[in-house]
Amino acid sequence: MTVRIVVLGVGRIGSMHADYLHRRIAGAEVVGVFDVHAETAQAVGAELGVPVAATLEDALAIEADAVAICTSTDTHVDCMVAAAQAGRAIFCEKPVSLDLAEVDRGLAAVASAGVAMQIGFNRRFDPSHKAVADAVRSGFLGDVHLVRITSRDPAPPPISYIEVSGGLFNDMTIHDFDMARYVTGSEVESVYAVGAVRVDPAIGTAGDIDTAVVVLTHENGAITTIDNSRQAVYGYDQRVEAFGSEGIAKSENMHEHQAELGNAQGVSRPPLQHFFLERYTASYLDQWTAFVAAIEHGEDPPVNGADGRAPLVIGLAAKKSMHEGRPVRIEEIRP
Repeated sequence: MTVRIVVLGVGRIGSMHADYLHRRIAGAEVVGVFDVHAETAQAVGAELGVPVAATLEDALAIEADAVAICTSTDTHVDCMVAAAQAGRAIFCEKPVSLDLAEVDRGLAAVASAGVAMQIGFNRRFDPSHKAVADAVRSGFLGDVHLVRITSRDPAPPPISYIEVSGGLFNDMTIHDFDMARYVTGSEVESVYAVGAVRVDPAIGTAGDIDTAVVVLTHENGAITTIDNSRQAVYGYDQRVEAFGSEGIAKSENMHEHQAELGNAQGVSRPPLQHFFLERYTASYLDQWTAFVAAIEHGEDPPVNGADGRAPLVIGLAAKKSMHEGRPVRIEEIRP
């Protein structure tokens, strides 16, 4: 079986997904693309040799098994509802929405239609991060006590992006909130967050922060600490560590290559990989392989709607905690 997929939104991320699906994922085929920027859609369609839809309705009229929603965040739920009503399986990039009530509207439409859906938390599929989670699940670490996640970008995004991103917690840290649930295997009970503007005053003027530390308390008693920065001058810093009663598991940074050079002056290594497109290539490919396999076999995809909702709730709790200077329990957050 070949899973036929229409890609909605073919900007930087969407065009990458379309290319991977069409050329690198066994059992997948892109059968159409759509973007509100017609020139972008035409360029990607020509590159892949696939039809270009003029509207969302036209895109959903293309004979297909699934859609990949890679449009702007504020359009995700409308695309999700329309795709569900059209009977298409859905892949949706994170976050589903910045509005919890909108997330619930989208999830209700998916449930009502009975279609499969996967959320694009690709870091779950990173081989190194997955090995840490597997060490917890297998019992290798015994009882998990502490999880530590570091996520620091090499440079901040443009202020124009900051202004519409939904804030650091729901734009950047949302991946780490998902990783915390994934690695510990446990839901979050409470959140305590502090944040500051340490990189660029313009980010503060835009109403956001660029530096944060978050402490999560999980239902199983584990504690996760997350630290974020919009700027790490040495490269893309991505580390995950789990510590338990019987041992430790770590996922360390990836360098441009793994060679080390040493002489009398010391030992040196190459720089870290520059950003997420390089660091997480394997995870993007593996998440698509998992999605296609789920559709082929009629199974539930591995990252579902509830997995898309929970990190947004944690992010809203983190924002509330930072502003009120106290731990916030998850049940305090309501749509």
